[in-house]
Amino acid sequence: MRPEEAEFKRLSRVKRTLRDPEPMLGPEMVEFFKRSIQKRQAKFAKIGECWSTLVPVTFCEHTSLESFSKGTLTVLVDSASHLYELKQLLLAGLQQQLLIACKSAGLRKIALKRGQWYEGEGATRKIRF
Repeated sequence: MRPEEAEFKRLSRVKRTLRDPEPMLGPEMVEFFKRSIQKRQAKFAKIGECWSTLVPVTFCEHTSLESFSKGTLTVLVDSASHLYELKQLLLAGLQQQLLIACKSAGLRKIALKRGQWYEGEGATRKIRF
């Protein structure tokens, strides 16, 4: 072995740091998902499915399910005219249909709120996070 190679091996051995293996992130993420997201998502998915089947498509394009807390579903509506028309539809019996369809998810009340969940206007809507 040449002296340069021997020196290189010696430096490599001396400079090497032994580290404990890092804990895996996967199991912790799965635990967080099961504890925090899965149960809430199951209820919200059921409500979203009922919303998309019972509410007319013209209103689905202008609404966003914002939150579901303590039995109250909060829905954002992007314009005042759609808010008024959707409120009239809910009063005409749509709300009762939704409450019955989503009873297993714990839905007791629907609150409409004027707001936007996207940036821009018209067809160039970008979702805002």
